[in-house]
Amino acid sequence: MTAPQPTDVAAVHAQAPVFDGHNDVAWALRKQVRYDLDRRDLAVDQPSLHTDIPRLRRGGVGAQFFSVYVPGTLPPGDAVVATLEQIDCVAAVVARYPDTFRACRTAADVRAAMADRRIAALMGAEGGHSIAGSLAVLRTLHRLGVGYLTLTHNQNVPWADAATDVPAAGGLTAFGREVVAEMNRLGMLVDLSHVAESTMNDALDASRAPVIFSHSSCRALAGHVRDVPDAVLGRLPGNGGVVMLTFVPQFVSRECARYDAELEAVRERLDLRTVGGYTADAGEEPTAEAADPAAAAARVAATAELERWQREHPAPVATLAQVADHVEHAREVAGVDHLGLGGDYDGVDRLPQGLADVSCYPALLTELATRGWSAADLRALTSGNILRVMADAEAVAASL
Repeated sequence: MTAPQPTDVAAVHAQAPVFDGHNDVAWALRKQVRYDLDRRDLAVDQPSLHTDIPRLRRGGVGAQFFSVYVPGTLPPGDAVVATLEQIDCVAAVVARYPDTFRACRTAADVRAAMADRRIAALMGAEGGHSIAGSLAVLRTLHRLGVGYLTLTHNQNVPWADAATDVPAAGGLTAFGREVVAEMNRLGMLVDLSHVAESTMNDALDASRAPVIFSHSSCRALAGHVRDVPDAVLGRLPGNGGVVMLTFVPQFVSRECARYDAELEAVRERLDLRTVGGYTADAGEEPTAEAADPAAAAARVAATAELERWQREHPAPVATLAQVADHVEHAREVAGVDHLGLGGDYDGVDRLPQGLADVSCYPALLTELATRGWSAADLRALTSGNILRVMADAEAVAASL
């Protein structure tokens, strides 16, 4: 009896290029070079980034939701302005590299771009603070090409609770349900990464279209509140949505999750707040330190103490195999038709061993193939499922 032939991962990439749910390179460009693309030419390798065109090509990426993230702690008006600047950055990248990227809005657009060997560029807004409580702003973002809205980021919004904040709304408020309904009407995907479990369930109850988790993993394996509990994963077949498994170490490894909690406790003790999982970015928010030299000096000292703690307590390392464990667990609970990938590249400081940048998707697919995944299941994971979800959301919108 002959042994089964391993799945041809290269053929999977050719037939169903990776459609990743979440990439923060726009925010990295803002932080590093204030959007000066001459200083970060994505046509060549960029060691300070996880993302550039050569590595996207090596990674078999055919479509990308680029996050237009801004900090959830910005005042509402400032958040909208910053979101528009992020959208402008993505548009500038697409315009600068027309032989590589194509702006896309629909599933058909993405399929056509892939057929032409262009990388489909889509956008997702990361947090309801980006609409400042306004359905008109939501509609405007959609007109500008934003294809999904994550209902919260790390902080609550007045109409929805976040996973990493103190419960306030108890899930979605009446206005939160209006937001979901309007997104359904527009054909805009409802993204439930970052939200509280109560918000997940309320949104699943409210949405007439499939939802997504653009960059989340399985709480049963890592124990992190940002991940999706099995009870919610089990609802995805009924809704038709997808969980796009992420590579963020603390969402993948229980040891990394514990380390992250210890690090946040040290930051809190030192009064070094974080924004979106990072230390607050200079210039993004007004601070008393700008007018208070003593406060500025205290922050410098606190930062030095934090760095000393980190040197004395090296971060544990998550692995590609652990990410594969999450993919397999999600398949067991939700089914293979409800999975995708959302690496969160350029949105985190550390990544699992073997998944250092956007060139590494083939390594993950190879690991899954060695575990017996068929070509059909891998094609569903890489892009088939999210394309189906987009088409289904478009059909719901057309019916409303």
